[in-house]
Amino acid sequence: MTQRNRRHGAAPGPRAGTTAVVTGGARGFGKAFGTALAGEGAAVVLIDIDAAAVEQTATDIRHSGGSATGFAGDVTDEAAMNAIMGRAAAVHGGIDILINNAGLHSDEYSKPIREMGPAKTRRLFEVNVVGVIACTLAAQPHMVHRAGASIVNIASAAAHLGGTAYGTSKLAVAGLTITFARELGADGIRVNAISPGMIFTDTIRAELPDAVQQRVKAMQFIDTDGAEADVVEAMLYLTSDRARFITGETLRVTGGMASGT
Repeated sequence: MTQRNRRHGAAPGPRAGTTAVVTGGARGFGKAFGTALAGEGAAVVLIDIDAAAVEQTATDIRHSGGSATGFAGDVTDEAAMNAIMGRAAAVHGGIDILINNAGLHSDEYSKPIREMGPAKTRRLFEVNVVGVIACTLAAQPHMVHRAGASIVNIASAAAHLGGTAYGTSKLAVAGLTITFARELGADGIRVNAISPGMIFTDTIRAELPDAVQQRVKAMQFIDTDGAEADVVEAMLYLTSDRARFITGETLRVTGGMASGT
């Protein structure tokens, strides 16, 4: 990542002087992404619908020596996203990285569309798909022709397995990744996606029955438990200069799950 002027107390590191926006930044992957980017010196802006949680995560990052600001906001609210991106750019001088991580993914949405019906499916697509569009369009004016500008969308292996409304929404995210890579390429912005498979977080281990965990793991090519760190490393790679010639791609971090589709 090309270094720029260091701003606003961000820790020194390979991303010193850069600004990264992470949606769904209060917990889970979003928190891990924000923590990792701040650890490499980026000034991190976290957006989440949970105001208290996103502020706590930002506080935790600052206590660890990083630069982080939390904003409460709904990614489907176009005006709110425009305002937050504008404020982040005004404070930090622009936006270099956008991680479109916010999404609905509970069991409630992991059902066939005919079981969910139009209303729930519409809400799912508003967050998982329209949210990506709203945040990308809000950030784009502040990312134009910034060295190393990069957007990473979080898709899912469920997109390649079929059978659920959630998977369908994530397949749309993979499609949007190609569309935006083409549209924003002239602005010097790369756009890629990460498609995580079964990631054995503490929550998954605690809540998902062992039989289900083993059944999903059996779909992998390798007998390895996917970890949150694997997805974080993929994000760090795609947003770095090491991936400077990669755009419009979806990187599957799945242990081989669904690689035949």
